[in-house]
Amino acid sequence: MKINKIFFTFFLTALFSCSANDEVSLDMFADQSDVFESGKSLTSLTFGLHELEDKKTSQKELLIGIHGGRSRGYEWIYPLQTLDQEINQISFFRWDDTKCPDSSISSLLKLIKTKLVEEPNLESIILIGHSYGALLATMFIEKWDLAIPLEVHSIAGPLKGIDALSKLCNFKIPKDLKVGIDLYEWRTIQELDGAFREFEFDPQNVEIKGSQVTRLPETYKGNKLGHNWSVSWVADEISQAE
Repeated sequence: MKINKIFFTFFLTALFSCSANDEVSLDMFADQSDVFESGKSLTSLTFGLHELEDKKTSQKELLIGIHGGRSRGYEWIYPLQTLDQEINQISFFRWDDTKCPDSSISSLLKLIKTKLVEEPNLESIILIGHSYGALLATMFIEKWDLAIPLEVHSIAGPLKGIDALSKLCNFKIPKDLKVGIDLYEWRTIQELDGAFREFEFDPQNVEIKGSQVTRLPETYKGNKLGHNWSVSWVADEISQAE
């Protein structure tokens, strides 16, 4: 029960400012030397979908970063910059991680559909979720009802969950994947992950037919590869594969 409370607190309790800041951009990140200040600019965004760069007709992919519970934002700065390419449009989804994800999933789906109408050049959607945001992104798969391709990356995602969170939110992840949907699970080593190492089981371990699973290494650029560093490692892997 103690572990359940720790997990519940970690993912559903957040302390952040919701003041509007609509001038956040990848260019701004490049001009700032303090990654923590850049992170604050992300977490100060209002709830919703925020474009981090100018729209271009050359952009064919809508790539959306989805933060986890109690995110300080800094863990996203390098990954968002690294993933940026001429072919994609980098965006960030701010959501109320103090609540169950259902309403945020519905909101995200509506926002994406609106963008697809407004920007017909967009031909595919990529969701990259971290931690609690990875759970949201994976649950999103069940709601996807469009014909265009959907690619979901779950990074250090507690997809198996625990009793307290499961009972409260009644979340459901897919058992298999529909045609046109790809799911990549990027799992940290539980003992090195500060969010999961106290658990008696690894909440990342689930069986989803068709999902591609990668276990992250122990270190990254000379540092222990834990919960927040995992986003950067995955960003490098994705960018190198393209």
